[in-house]
Amino acid sequence: MIRYILKRILIMIPTLIVTSALIFTVINLPEGDYFETLAAEMQAQGEKADMSRIEFLKKEYGFDRPPVERYVRWVAGLLQGDMGYSFEYQRPVREIVGDRLLLTMMVSFATIIFTWIVAFPIGIYSATHQYSWGDYGLTFLGLVGLAVPHFLLALVFMYFANVWFGTSIGGLVDPAYLNQPMSWAKLRSVLEHLWIPVIIIGAGGTAGMIRALRANLLDELQKQYYVTARAKGLPPGKALRKYPLRMSLNFFISDIGDILPSIVSGAEVVAIVLSLQTTGPLLIRALQSQDMYLAGSFLMFLSFLTVIGVLISDIALAILDPRIRLQGAATK
Repeated sequence: MIRYILKRILIMIPTLIVTSALIFTVINLPEGDYFETLAAEMQAQGEKADMSRIEFLKKEYGFDRPPVERYVRWVAGLLQGDMGYSFEYQRPVREIVGDRLLLTMMVSFATIIFTWIVAFPIGIYSATHQYSWGDYGLTFLGLVGLAVPHFLLALVFMYFANVWFGTSIGGLVDPAYLNQPMSWAKLRSVLEHLWIPVIIIGAGGTAGMIRALRANLLDELQKQYYVTARAKGLPPGKALRKYPLRMSLNFFISDIGDILPSIVSGAEVVAIVLSLQTTGPLLIRALQSQDMYLAGSFLMFLSFLTVIGVLISDIALAILDPRIRLQGAATK
């Protein structure tokens, strides 16, 4: 196991190097840079752009140098813990992301817990009561949850909250706590606003997990080992927990590679619709304005979380399911 982990860590290094090169290349593919985009926006609004200052800033931040040199400087800074400087916000990237990272993680963790609590009992019930009225009803709700886009569900929630209750459900905190440090009062305000985005973001994931758990569990319930265990008199609940349920969780464990980056990035479109102070809208705005260091450093952080999540899921799968081996060679 230790040798396998060390081997995977060594593989991560070239993976992240290639990923960083791709991120840098894609971000720099559009013509121009942040400063040229800023000058064009100012001229479109009828303002006079100070071109001498813009040229000075481009030289100050190395935009007059070859792309390869800028890439090396960026990667060297990341290795030293320096995520760069945001031109649009005029602050270090670490400070900007840090302001929103805690709120994003709270929303994502709450959404994951909500998804697990709702999906597991429903998925197990649907699999053990196949073709019952309850199974048909829950299947219909699951298909609706998969079919309705998150942003549309957010708009529906906002409309009915305003029409029926005369309240706005946008944002994660009351306006009085914006840009304020975390306190008990601010935390209480976050918890009061948290349940709406959790339900909206978790709807699709919950429906998908219900369908996947039901399908995998039905497949396991038809296998010979479960039939034999029931024939020997093992109680249904114990037989279900000991064998089929454990084997049907492989898809859930393998999804850890996607869960870790989603905890940090959050649901971008829903965050924009609900005006959530999370990192998703920040990333989209950085890509639109070509704020290279903010967008690139954030994407690299998500890439790092992805490779770590994939490693964790592989190790957890080997522990959960004895049929899975860390090495692909056949065993005798």
